[in-house]
Amino acid sequence: MKKLVSFPFLLILLFLAANASSVLAQSNGNGTAFNFPFAVGESLSFEGKINKFAVSVTIGDMTLDVVSVADDGKVRLRADARSRGTMLKLFRYSFLQEIDAVANARDLRSISTKKHDVQKQKVRDSVATFDYPDRTVTWVETNPNEPMQPPRTIASELDNPTYDIVSALYYIRTLPLSVGYSTTFDVSDSGLVYRIPLRVAARERQKTIFGDVWCYRVEPSVFGPGRFFEQEGKMEIWITDDSRRVPVRARVNADVGKIDVRLKSAKNLK
Repeated sequence: MKKLVSFPFLLILLFLAANASSVLAQSNGNGTAFNFPFAVGESLSFEGKINKFAVSVTIGDMTLDVVSVADDGKVRLRADARSRGTMLKLFRYSFLQEIDAVANARDLRSISTKKHDVQKQKVRDSVATFDYPDRTVTWVETNPNEPMQPPRTIASELDNPTYDIVSALYYIRTLPLSVGYSTTFDVSDSGLVYRIPLRVAARERQKTIFGDVWCYRVEPSVFGPGRFFEQEGKMEIWITDDSRRVPVRARVNADVGKIDVRLKSAKNLK
């Protein structure tokens, strides 16, 4: 199945490859320690712009939130991407994507993912359920505007711990990033599972809301045959080289143009 670039999905996907801050030790009700590189209440807000034919316009905002770590051993995460600015006013293209993700607190593999997706007049709701004993992820999509329409269902085999597009972000925050580091991991979206290679390509300085700081440039391979996006393209992400490991910028070159996403505010960082 060919997946094309969509603006809300791409805004969220930009930060799958890395997003780190210092480690927070949390505990469940049974005294088992969970070491996470994020804190409950952390909120990161980004602005996305697209450059096409030498014209740069704002396309939208994205927010990533750590909602809770519960005594039942589950982490609850939330992502919100929505249209704003010139794209909405001039091109009359609107989008909204809200994702509520539940992950296992021990290894951050996905348990369930709820998504509310609106693109112009098209509205879709979906739920993905990860069944590791049965080695299956099942995705069910419905149209709330047509309740009598049969749901769309896709199921795929799980061979490894698997993440959705939000929990993958927080899983990667636990990895030991350094120049030359590389790894692969499984990410599921819309019932399909993708094997994603990732490498840390360089260490560079970037202008950020924290000032001029050193960052790692991370390159996840999400474009090409068998990847998230079938077409050609390249993604780069810059993450601060400090104890907080905050993502401050991401850039994508694709058929739709050059997309640049920058961190605009950060709350409750450790």
